[in-house]
Amino acid sequence: MTQSPDHPISNFGPGEAPSWDYYSKCIHCGLCLNACPTYRELGQEMDSPRGRIYQVIQVEQGRLPLGESVVRHLDLCLDCRACETACPSGVEYGRLIEAARGQIDRFYSRPPFEHWMREVLLGEVIAHPGRLKLAGKLMRFAQRTGLETLAARLGGLFSARMKSIARLAPRMEERFFFDRLGTEVPAVGERKYRVAFFAGCIGNLAFARLNEATVRVLARNGCDVVIPRDQGCCGALHVHAGMRDLARKLARRNIRGFLSERFDAIVTNAAGCGSVLKEYPQLFEEEQQESLEPARQFAARLKDVTEFLAGIELNRDFRPMRERVTYQDPCHLLHAQRIRTAPRRLIAAVPGVNFVELKETEICCGSAGIYNVAHNEMAERLLANKMQRIDETGASTILTANPGCMLQLRAGVAASDNGGRKRRVMHLVEFLDEAYDT
Repeated sequence: MTQSPDHPISNFGPGEAPSWDYYSKCIHCGLCLNACPTYRELGQEMDSPRGRIYQVIQVEQGRLPLGESVVRHLDLCLDCRACETACPSGVEYGRLIEAARGQIDRFYSRPPFEHWMREVLLGEVIAHPGRLKLAGKLMRFAQRTGLETLAARLGGLFSARMKSIARLAPRMEERFFFDRLGTEVPAVGERKYRVAFFAGCIGNLAFARLNEATVRVLARNGCDVVIPRDQGCCGALHVHAGMRDLARKLARRNIRGFLSERFDAIVTNAAGCGSVLKEYPQLFEEEQQESLEPARQFAARLKDVTEFLAGIELNRDFRPMRERVTYQDPCHLLHAQRIRTAPRRLIAAVPGVNFVELKETEICCGSAGIYNVAHNEMAERLLANKMQRIDETGASTILTANPGCMLQLRAGVAASDNGGRKRRVMHLVEFLDEAYDT
């Protein structure tokens, strides 16, 4: 990447690094501060987007080492991209933080246990569908037999943090969605579109019913839905963790799997996945140039399910859903993909719904991939704030559009629902599927 012409010496290593072309757009106006969840909580300049960009500049210009202090502040960033929405100068903060984390992954030595956990969880399990499926089966056995509950209780005796993290664990479903890979579901009625469905990784294990609901809703809207066999993890967790070489490997597999046929759209129901899938070209801008054009073709076809449905002539054969509903915007749908109106248009299409806007919906709920595990204390603070706002709506149904947000909000509901209140957290497409079920 291009360095500052005045400071040719950098403390970043060779390869991808934050670029002067991008960080020089920051005019240090401070309009990002109130949009940043960590700055709102801590009030520390170094834990704001402006402060983090300043630290990146100092490292790039050779004035600050890529050491523990910088890593601590950059790690605490949720990568929620709310600062991008607030920024008047168009700073692409996501590019900067992800490139910086790539440098950290390559040139900074993390504590041995932390390094081992990253390599095993992200590199050896999630990146390999077969191993992920086996891990899902083992976890399902532990959940069904009570071993997980026992382990959580034992962990809770020694650490409140362990108890908090345990309640975030996704429930493994009885039937995994892996069985659906390589199949095709015909349109209900007249065929209008042929789309490919991106199933994800954890989605195959803990959100199989969500994936099934997504396929049904697409079929009800005139789509032949193809579920390509040759697909896997999108690489979002790896991009956010700085593991860019592995993210490129995962991206190439998905690009091959989805560009082998012609589709009107490639559809995902996970906002976090969708953001990275649309940004695949960024992974290949400087390395593996031969993959850049296929990545652009892939990204051009990628649609979030709410974006796709709101952009076609929607099948409005819904039954009335007489519920008080609110909607939490996933950060990577609202800020990274700039999709705000589509989900609300879909909610408005369902008769009988009493929709209540959520205050501060633009502020992250604290999920952010595995952030709620790695930085549980901060994530819990953000979740507490979110639940307070949700309580104010009086909604019985809390909708969102990202599996990670669903897990976080369900944990919040489970911890706060007392006095007989009944509330449920759903993906918006599940709500539509329920409304179609006559």
